[in-house]
Amino acid sequence: MIIKEHKSKSGMIVSACDADIIGKKYAERGLLLDLTADFYKGVKMINSEAEKKCKNAYIINAVGKKSVALVRKLGIINEKNIIKIKNIPFVQCLLLQNEV
Repeated sequence: MIIKEHKSKSGMIVSACDADIIGKKYAERGLLLDLTADFYKGVKMINSEAEKKCKNAYIINAVGKKSVALVRKLGIINEKNIIKIKNIPFVQCLLLQNEV
């Protein structure tokens, strides 16, 4: 899977995209997945590396079966949070942490 980190004032944004769909566009029902953008062009990582990146993010965008499955494995989302565009699963997650 391809992981790209984006630094922001609020924390790390992680985009995760299956390697076999990056660089393509998918449109359906007025929705567009544009995986040609630099937002998704990152570094190929194995699952354990990608998990670490996702655990440190405050926003995760995951596209593709493997990437979405990784986010599900971490317990961040469930099936009802997933949308599909041209049968490509996609989720966006905002992770809030309690400050004590």
